Amino acid sequence: MTLNIYDTKEQVAKEFSEYFRDLAKGDQPIHIALSGGSTPKVIFDYLAVNFGTTIDWTKINFYWGDERCVAPSDTESNYKMTVDHLLSKIEIPATNIHRVLGENDAEGEADRYSQVLDKELPKLNDIPQFDLVMLGMGDDGHTVSIFPDSIGLWDAKENCVVATHPDSGQKRVTITGKIVNNAKAVAFLVTGAGKAEKVQEILKKEKDFASYPAHLVQPSNGELIWFLDKDAAKGIS
Repeated sequence: MTLNIYDTKEQVAKEFSEYFRDLAKGDQPIHIALSGGSTPKVIFDYLAVNFGTTIDWTKINFYWGDERCVAPSDTESNYKMTVDHLLSKIEIPATNIHRVLGENDAEGEADRYSQVLDKELPKLNDIPQFDLVMLGMGDDGHTVSIFPDSIGLWDAKENCVVATHPDSGQKRVTITGKIVNNAKAVAFLVTGAGKAEKVQEILKKEKDFASYPAHLVQPSNGELIWFLDKDAAKGIS
């Protein structure tokens, strides 16, 4: 595990974007699972402005680690957020964008997207393998859309499952732990003082850390990199 702590959210965006740029320098196709949330917005803006014309986007294939079961035009859609902050600002082939069809039946879409990953991604140990999985973490310690009250979904045999937000009841399609932990690299992007308590508990293995899905992110064949701002890291720095 690599722990990177920066002064501001903007610095996190800069450093992660440079990491992303370096990852994209090779000749082979790159498969990346994107995250929603406020931190990726800043990252996508930085990528578009600073590397929008220098990265070869034709080699990059985008997927989503989770998606709310809403239309792609809905303000809650992770896909729409990515379009607004990145995809609309770069030249990337439409065939390289593999979105979760949040407007479709949730169970059927989880099955369909599982098959997309099986078809499009290379395999390691007969499990689809991303080059990079971007992850956020909620104030409750959830990651992708696996929440503490349904932590058992992490170990599901499927590539993707349907999760339910514990407060709103909203359905979401999410990749499972076997996909996250099979990636070549996993990047946790966590900013803000509201995340500090859970970051401290998970990284120091304190209190109720075992009940947080985020603590289960332990890549078996790749690297785990945390990108934190000082507010999120105040309990460990």
